[in-house]
Amino acid sequence: FKLGQSRIEGAGRRLMRDAIRRKVLAAGLMAALCQAAGATTEAQAAQPGAVPPLPVAIEGRPEAREQVPAKQLFGRTTDAAPLNPAAIGFYSRGCLAGGERLEIDGPAWQAMRLSRNRNWGHPQLVRLVRRLAVDAKKHDGWPGLLVGDLSQPRGGPMLTGHRSHQIGLDADIWFTPMPDRRLSRRERERLSATSMLASDRVSVNGEIWSMTHVRLIRRAASYPQTERILVHPAIKKALCEGAEKLGGNKSWLAKVRPYWGHHYHFHLRIGCPAGSVGCKAQKPVTGDLGCDEELAYWHRLLTQPKPRIATPQKKSKPRPPLTLAGLPAQCRQVLDARPGVAPAPVPVQR
Repeated sequence: FKLGQSRIEGAGRRLMRDAIRRKVLAAGLMAALCQAAGATTEAQAAQPGAVPPLPVAIEGRPEAREQVPAKQLFGRTTDAAPLNPAAIGFYSRGCLAGGERLEIDGPAWQAMRLSRNRNWGHPQLVRLVRRLAVDAKKHDGWPGLLVGDLSQPRGGPMLTGHRSHQIGLDADIWFTPMPDRRLSRRERERLSATSMLASDRVSVNGEIWSMTHVRLIRRAASYPQTERILVHPAIKKALCEGAEKLGGNKSWLAKVRPYWGHHYHFHLRIGCPAGSVGCKAQKPVTGDLGCDEELAYWHRLLTQPKPRIATPQKKSKPRPPLTLAGLPAQCRQVLDARPGVAPAPVPVQR
């Protein structure tokens, strides 16, 4: 009886060791996959034109890559796709071919958060940001732009942050003016943007907000390429009031749309560029300046008391991550493009 019991106990210990070993191996594989799909290494970033290898678990398996979160694939790219410039898909579901890099320093701008490598965009967007910086400094008294995120080198979903900014047509411009010196790389990572809101959260801080901010937004909205600009509702209200003081044509206000957040920066968006056949346009803004009923609606949203919840609400499941299979077909070509290698033809999705 004792011999039989010891054999059973020995077999149980072996099964337990095997189970632990399998868990360790599985954890190691998952860690390796996450590390491979995470941020690029310094060596990879130092090689222009190099695209980091796919995780071992999906290497050579296109069908497996289709189900990997697209942010893991596009978030590892270090350079633009060597293809003709094109914004592909929609602002929150697409990618960017032939992107151009905004210089980290210009005559009237400095790019921020350089470690993110998000100072890429469609050439038309990059040209517009440069133009806005120079024009606003020359004509509006703005010291210079601090430029936040545009897009990743090949667009696509980002590892952190934005749902939009995927097709190279969006740019975040800080409300904080550029200082009269060149910021260090460390400062560009650590310096915080300044909120324009007062303590009541429904108006701007008069000690920070100025008519120069109004002129900057007016300048940005005045360009025909600008499709819309997103700002906090309190800032939209301040712009409506500022436009009255400036006088002249106020039609630019119709492009400035109130939305949640956007009190540290404004979100500049351009329309689909010519030649971007696969680009899906957003519904155009109306001619309404948005200074009356729309502002009243947002004021109600911002000031209404939060409802009291008698019983805890069951948390909804998080939205599943966007995969490569959920992006336009051309995005596979964008992801795979290499310098000097002719890309395989991909049907255009209209």
